[in-house]
Amino acid sequence: MSESRSHPETTEEVEKRRLDEALQQGLEETFPGSDAVNVTQPAPTLSDQYIRRKP
Repeated sequence: MSESRSHPETTEEVEKRRLDEALQQGLEETFPGSDAVNVTQPAPTLSDQYIRRKP
């Protein structure tokens, strides 16, 4: 599935590809599962206001 590209990948394309690969890996590792994995961290809720999260 490699494509011939005449231009280098932009930062946005690299990040999208990295996230797609992380999602695919997570899906493969959790299959068969009923819920899809989430590769991003959700925004903090009001009850999380005192929990310091690592970036």
